[in-house]
Amino acid sequence: MKLLITGGHLAPALSLIDELERIKSQINVIFVGRKYPTDKEKTLSLEYREISKKDLVFVSLEAGRLNRIISFSSIISLVKIPFGFIQAFFIINKYRPDKIMSFGGYLALPIVFWGYVFRVPIYTHEQTIRPGLANKIISFFSKKIFVSFEDIKNNFPFKKTYVSGNPVKPSIFKINKKVFEIKKTLPVIYITGGSLGSHSINQHIKKIIFKLLNSYIVIHQVGDTKEYHDYEDLVLLKNKLPKELKSRYFLVKHFFDDEIGYIYSQADLVIGRAGANTFFELLSLKKPALFIPLPWSSGREQQRHAEIFAKAGCGEIFHQITPSEKLFRLISQMMGKIAYYKSNFKNLTKFYKKNVSQYLISEIFKQD
Repeated sequence: MKLLITGGHLAPALSLIDELERIKSQINVIFVGRKYPTDKEKTLSLEYREISKKDLVFVSLEAGRLNRIISFSSIISLVKIPFGFIQAFFIINKYRPDKIMSFGGYLALPIVFWGYVFRVPIYTHEQTIRPGLANKIISFFSKKIFVSFEDIKNNFPFKKTYVSGNPVKPSIFKINKKVFEIKKTLPVIYITGGSLGSHSINQHIKKIIFKLLNSYIVIHQVGDTKEYHDYEDLVLLKNKLPKELKSRYFLVKHFFDDEIGYIYSQADLVIGRAGANTFFELLSLKKPALFIPLPWSSGREQQRHAEIFAKAGCGEIFHQITPSEKLFRLISQMMGKIAYYKSNFKNLTKFYKKNVSQYLISEIFKQD
């Protein structure tokens, strides 16, 4: 049997694939995604590298999307929409999957459309607390819709919507590989902008890194976006630091799936965006967070995720337009009472569900 997996969220897809491997299923997985992270970047995407490491079939799709902001790149993206649908037709026609699992977004829409036309059963998962337009459209073609949050059931057809929770990669709980050895002589802060990195977060960290390193060990996942050359700039900055401070600053472009477990195991505080997958990973690990929500995320979903953490007493929120000095003060305040934030994860238990990938697989392959 062939299962085609597609969509814009890599982490839950990897979780599902890992579970299929664990149970030694006879399912052949075909992954449809982006070979390159953006139109401008020609470095290989994280999803391409992760799927290739698993020796699975990776099919590249370039799909366009509708953007709220009018610009040259948004016009190019608009033009690419019909080309994405043409590509998707040939992908479905070539591979003829038995089932399709979508993890949402504009990339999945053309695949789901042609899957429906070819009468392939469609299943979709919505990670966020504010569903985007693409997933609302995808839901009409879907046999079953799985959601992470109880609050969003009303956004989809009631009879085919299930509250599953969000699949979390098992790798986050395991120490499989150490990219570097950390001697934990001080509290550890892990700063991440996601797979692409975040230029805004990187800019803030540049301004306060010297102060941070006087009190903490800092792991900084920068990304590899060539447009901003953040990684190269930060390497130059690190090389100018005194030897003692330099030894406390760990700079990395990306962490792969088999590396992230060690990083989480060392981190006392995580600073980063508030995407759904980050939200659920930190919830599962009970790691306090200082969230910097992406201002233009669909339906302000990241702001809402961050507010849930903050209201429960498990984290704080920093808005990226705020001066960097305030970020440093907020980090210092949090690190001064980190035990308080850890003790409050009992307030978030209703959002946590175990064995989500097992549940999804059972529902996808259930004999109806």
